[in-house]
Amino acid sequence: MNIEWQTPSAHSRRSFLKGLGTAAVTTAAAQVEAVAAELEKANAERTVGPGPVPVALKVNGEQLKLLLEPRVTLLDALRNYSSLTGAKEGCDRASCGACTVLLGDLPVYACQKLAVEAQGQEITTVEGLAKQGNLTKVQQAFLEKDALMCGYCTPGFVMSVTALLKQNP
Repeated sequence: MNIEWQTPSAHSRRSFLKGLGTAAVTTAAAQVEAVAAELEKANAERTVGPGPVPVALKVNGEQLKLLLEPRVTLLDALRNYSSLTGAKEGCDRASCGACTVLLGDLPVYACQKLAVEAQGQEITTVEGLAKQGNLTKVQQAFLEKDALMCGYCTPGFVMSVTALLKQNP
């Protein structure tokens, strides 16, 4: 019995698997590099804090420029760093609504929104509703119907009703 050994062809199973493995590793490495580049680009965005940073808010049609730590809420910025005290701190956990302000036409709890996040948006507080001393219809209705109770959370109610009526006249 005479056995002849055949020379392996250039396309053996082993060479195929080695080539497949090399291609997979190369592809994975390229994807990792692409993901790393995207992460680097995302992380290259401006980092703020932990110290005070300039914050520009447009409140009731006027620019309000403050120097705040990034952790300061919109409510604290309005009440403690400006003269706007209409929004009140009730629960500090977004359940009472006393701190309600409008971001655009959307009512938001100012105690749960960071001031730095509100930049570039139109903020309206209860002080910004009345124009030249003339109350809005909502404010006038609260006054006429004695809907004030103790008055502490009334500004939040007025802002919520104002937003509701803007969406559903």
